[in-house]
Amino acid sequence: MKDWRERIQMDPQVCHGKPCIKGTRIMVSVILDSLAEGLTPEEVVQEYPSLTLEDVRAAIAYAAALAREEELVPLRGIG
Repeated sequence: MKDWRERIQMDPQVCHGKPCIKGTRIMVSVILDSLAEGLTPEEVVQEYPSLTLEDVRAAIAYAAALAREEELVPLRGIG
């Protein structure tokens, strides 16, 4: 994925500012949860027809970018 920023937006007026795929109200977390549950990218696209495989790849690239951040913030309520 060249640049996930082309496909992911964070707008306070859309999905309470949570990262989502541009032009949809599908949050990145929904895509990542689906993949974590074992769905393939193709199955995610079948579940959410407004998505493309590039959108799914952008969500993965976004998550990878977050994981590379130098300062990790502890997750609330996990553990």
